[in-house]
Amino acid sequence: MTAAVLGIIGGSGVYDVDMDNARWETIASPWGEPSDQVRRGEIHGLPVVFLPRHGRGHVYAPTTINFRANIDVMKRAGVTDLVSLSAVGSLKEELPPGTFVLVDQFIDRTFAREKSFFGTGCVGHVPFAHPVSPGLQDIVERALEAEGITHERNGTYVVMEGPQFSTLAESQLYRSWGASVIGMTNMPEAKLAREAEICYCTVAMVTDYDSWHEQHGEVDVSKVLTVMRANSDNAKRLVGRIAREFPRQHEPCPIRSDRALDHAIMTAPEKRDPVLLKKLEAIAGRVLSP
Repeated sequence: MTAAVLGIIGGSGVYDVDMDNARWETIASPWGEPSDQVRRGEIHGLPVVFLPRHGRGHVYAPTTINFRANIDVMKRAGVTDLVSLSAVGSLKEELPPGTFVLVDQFIDRTFAREKSFFGTGCVGHVPFAHPVSPGLQDIVERALEAEGITHERNGTYVVMEGPQFSTLAESQLYRSWGASVIGMTNMPEAKLAREAEICYCTVAMVTDYDSWHEQHGEVDVSKVLTVMRANSDNAKRLVGRIAREFPRQHEPCPIRSDRALDHAIMTAPEKRDPVLLKKLEAIAGRVLSP
């Protein structure tokens, strides 16, 4: 079995986590510049790699995040399992600010982002009906319970382009779809993690009621920041608990997200673009190498 390496991507309000022997490290990617250096260390003896999605100081807006470089450097750092911490708005009365939601589905409404490592010269199609690894989700849920953090398992996350928040009509539309939360960052992140064969799980941290709630009105950034600080404290406790209980050997994913490329490559070997293949070494080397 492969030794487990836990990856953490920190969203708005989570720009670092407590680790032993921690150091910031630059990892080059052929896909461009990632959001920041990665922070390597150990928590309860488990290797952990942390990356702030927006960069330290919140530099990158959702659309300008280089998601491909972010996932590529996590893969190059040896990450086997990736927990995404993400600030979101709630689309349901029963999911108030402060609730953590373990979403299991996504609706991708983004339109201005690169969404795949594959393309002309090496076409790949990965299965994505179930975008979250249930084994990893089980581990995170047990950690939430152990820490006494209010949470809900399962739900659908609408990923909008941003950076503006929803109109009232949009918010009402997403509610009519039965979606649970809305945010701007988990796509194409989740899709790219699947292409990289990294088990993936989202912890969606509710900061507000989006714009649909009559009593709360439109999103107020000052109020969001107040809730975000409390969520950040809970998120850091959660990461510590996850690491404490995490298996030291990577356990095979029940839905084979860690083997997603087994039958994904469509392009005939003699037609593959060597330049693209070079860029894909870390992501797909397991199936592309002779």
